[in-house]
Amino acid sequence: MFASRPLLPWVVLGIAMLAISLRAPIIAPTAVLGEIQADIGLTAAGAGLLTGLPVLIFALATPLATRTISRWGPEATVLLCLGGVLAGTVIRSLGPAAVVFAGTAIISVAITLGNIVVPVLIRRDVPWNRVSAVTGAYSAIMNVGSMAAVLTTAPLAALVGWRWALAAWAVVVAIGLAYWLPTARRRREALASDHGGAGPEGPSGRPAATGGRGADGPDAPGATASTSLRGRSNRWIVVVLTVAFCGQSAAYYATTTWLPLLLADVRGLSATASGASASLFQVAAIVGALGVPLLAARTRLWVPTAGIAVLWISLPIGLLLAPDAYLLWSVTGGIAQGGGFTAIFSVIPRVARTDREAATASARIQTGGYLAATCAPPVAGWLHTLTGGWTAPLLLVLALTLAFTVAGLSAVQASERRHPRP
Repeated sequence: MFASRPLLPWVVLGIAMLAISLRAPIIAPTAVLGEIQADIGLTAAGAGLLTGLPVLIFALATPLATRTISRWGPEATVLLCLGGVLAGTVIRSLGPAAVVFAGTAIISVAITLGNIVVPVLIRRDVPWNRVSAVTGAYSAIMNVGSMAAVLTTAPLAALVGWRWALAAWAVVVAIGLAYWLPTARRRREALASDHGGAGPEGPSGRPAATGGRGADGPDAPGATASTSLRGRSNRWIVVVLTVAFCGQSAAYYATTTWLPLLLADVRGLSATASGASASLFQVAAIVGALGVPLLAARTRLWVPTAGIAVLWISLPIGLLLAPDAYLLWSVTGGIAQGGGFTAIFSVIPRVARTDREAATASARIQTGGYLAATCAPPVAGWLHTLTGGWTAPLLLVLALTLAFTVAGLSAVQASERRHPRP
């Protein structure tokens, strides 16, 4: 039935329509940041806050996302996400600095809802053996959206101005919203039919568990000792995944922020050349995002995760020991950052037994990861200023990639031992 599991192609299309709106609207301003600064009178610190604010909000707004999913269900959360991104995108393009920041904040809160709800949708609607593939597609499409935002926003701004260029992304969001509105209505009607007209919420007012992967939580009536043990093991996996995502996100944002300047200083590249070289770090993420599920379909997930870990570590070590090969390290690091995200978020649908567990685990992992991501760029910049070079910042990135390696492999192997492939 539709309520139990919609057809997979429609699930993937819905997640793709959502994913394209989860990064492009916050990446687009980076392509025209100079124009925004000049027009609304932002200082350098203000410009940094404008680009860093979304990551901080991702961390702080995750409890709101969890409560929203618990109270209203995944489909309503998707609609709130896309509606918020649409409203924020329009507001951001209308007024002075305060309005630009307000619109950015609205977009960021809305995107947080989407960040948390996607693993819930995947856990509920995607067959176990397709989880890694759909997670990889989701990650890849977010990177495609980021790349499209970087490539198209500046040329469009040259024609119509930065405000219209940023507002143009509202069209993409509106298309996604148009897809999800009837999808959410059909889901609600199917759930109401399944539950005797009670609607998507059970007697307690919370969304009914669906998807056939176990509706009972660890404390449900009739829970066994083995179920409780599984609950404790899952909590440990979530803790370790949080450490892994801290390393993943912090390494990604530190590298994204400082790689162009590092290449300009160490290799003497022009701003255009260093930016183009650093863009390989973003583009190569698509390979990693799609490569992990392809390998995971043929072997255990820990195998591609180990390969991703090696590629992540190669980035800081390569830039330290062989900076002349910076193009190679940009590519290997880019593959790693795309694949690392996919590996981490492929575990959540595997181990979560209910929609609520998936939402809670996703929220905890992303709260920790995005807080670390907020801190990493300024810490790396402080180390560069303190030492006058790039060795210390690269050692920081190395430590972060090692944290991803140890914690990520531990979590993946634990999930495969305790929740073996059916």
